[in-house]
Amino acid sequence: MHRLNTVPQAIHDLAARQEGLVAVRQCYAAGVDRRRIGRLVEHGVWRREGTRLIDTDPTPPATRRREDYFDHIRRRAAVKGLLVFPGSGAVGAAALALHGVSGLPRHIDPEVSFPRGVHRKGHDGVIVRQYGNFRTQQYRGWRIAQIEHALAQGLPGLTRDEGVAALSSTLHTGQISHDGLATVRHLLRWRRGSSQVLGWTDLASRHDESPAESSARLSCIDNAVPPDRCQAEFWKDGKFLARCDFAWLLPDGRWLVVEIDGVGPHSTPEALVRDAPRQNALLATGRIVMLRFKPADNDRPGGIGAVVAARLQALGRRPTSPDPPPDDVSPNGPVTL
Repeated sequence: MHRLNTVPQAIHDLAARQEGLVAVRQCYAAGVDRRRIGRLVEHGVWRREGTRLIDTDPTPPATRRREDYFDHIRRRAAVKGLLVFPGSGAVGAAALALHGVSGLPRHIDPEVSFPRGVHRKGHDGVIVRQYGNFRTQQYRGWRIAQIEHALAQGLPGLTRDEGVAALSSTLHTGQISHDGLATVRHLLRWRRGSSQVLGWTDLASRHDESPAESSARLSCIDNAVPPDRCQAEFWKDGKFLARCDFAWLLPDGRWLVVEIDGVGPHSTPEALVRDAPRQNALLATGRIVMLRFKPADNDRPGGIGAVVAARLQALGRRPTSPDPPPDDVSPNGPVTL
């Protein structure tokens, strides 16, 4: 008789690659039969995930504690779809999660699609889309939609902040270029409900380093104060002082700069310690007015943009056009103080 806690190494290897999930058929192939699965579940070693899958982590997903929690939950949803429906491909937000795209909702649906002519009904919470032919690539032995196709599939189901953040994430990491963005626009024209989504592609920026920065920048655009520069570098006497998330030139030659704390490169204690002397040196020039925000500040009425607009007005800067410059020609060279 097998000891209850002895699980074949093949199962451990699969679970490590599959966000802790294994298909029942994979268990059978590794020599773990239905009776033994039942005993492992009964004794709390495993959990059932619907009728076709097993979760080898007995802790319910909602109560897990890990640094990459939300990324794990999104990837887990995507993998679930691929395991429930062998031969399918991950699409939409599920494919974007496997591409590592930032800005997605905290929880996404498992979404898959089969090649044209193959029809399946959804099962165990997995949604089967009828997308027909689309370009795919390999991900750990599975098929997932290529990034441009995944964006065109997934964007109509996102909010504007999520969609712009996702597009900006792919531009920032180099997953797509501005030519790739044009491909996304072309593919979107054939998607239901994509009329307003097309405009989001003009709001995406390769300079956004986090979804929080994307949301803050959109709030500024909505309040008619799009940043003059994003990720602005400031130098004095040939020496680098600091890089700030957003900057606006003031009528008297000074700059208003905005920093979004607790995200991206500012998210670790080490980064905050490193940033402090740089920003002190920046303020010591007398040429900088600084505002600092937390991501949650954007949830207040008017968002971060309303605060920035009020400060700019108090400093003598009038609102400008709400339309930001095209991302590929945005002025983002170094600023000499």
